[in-house]
Amino acid sequence: MTETSIVPADWQAWQESWDRQQEWYLPDREERFRVMLDLVEAVAGPSPVVLDLACGTGSISDRLLKRFPEARSTALDLDPALLTIARGHFADEPRIQFVTADLRDPEWTRKLPHREFDAVLTATALHWLQTEPLAWLYGEIAGVLRDGGIFMNADHMPDPATPRINAAEHALRHARMGRERSAGAVPDWREWWQLAAADEQLAAAVARRYEIFGDHADGEPHPVEWHAQTLRDVGFSEARAVWRSVPDAVVLGLK
Repeated sequence: MTETSIVPADWQAWQESWDRQQEWYLPDREERFRVMLDLVEAVAGPSPVVLDLACGTGSISDRLLKRFPEARSTALDLDPALLTIARGHFADEPRIQFVTADLRDPEWTRKLPHREFDAVLTATALHWLQTEPLAWLYGEIAGVLRDGGIFMNADHMPDPATPRINAAEHALRHARMGRERSAGAVPDWREWWQLAAADEQLAAAVARRYEIFGDHADGEPHPVEWHAQTLRDVGFSEARAVWRSVPDAVVLGLK
């Protein structure tokens, strides 16, 4: 297993470690974050009120608050381990507040501190939902956005109509990942969680996390067109992809 020099309770190091692990799977992760924040600025200006949905360790909020000094973020998640890291990382940051909520709970929006947001952003988080719960969630998201607000989802959105292209990209990406693993550069998903469980200040939260979620499991992936049409169906006036790679995309809905 890959070694680490993380110091217990060094929350910034844990946040950076999460980013590295995610970037191993998603080498263009920063590009999609940049596109998302560009469009937040284009629609909401330099002082947006943002809901960071399924925030994890706060990767989106971290970039949002660094780029926009007058921005405010509400970071929502259910994972107790990732929220522990996020709360520690942002302990001295007054522009962010945290909410623990289950996005499958019909009452989750009642826990939010604001009635309306300028933007709702999420990345690599909603693919674990099945089709009907995700469509329902899109409707709930529309309900917490102001008129003219935007929702963006950056996630796995493969196109089943191009199997040869998909296979070629998959082979290239996994060859690169294999080389990086051979160099011992980064832990994979399972190893990262093993490292977190070994930290005495995260161990209890990691145990609770597995009680809630079990092991990592995907839901039902959908192509970009499904996401865009579903967003329109639940009340967004416009919806389209604003960034794409072969396996992933950022879909934007404008209320």
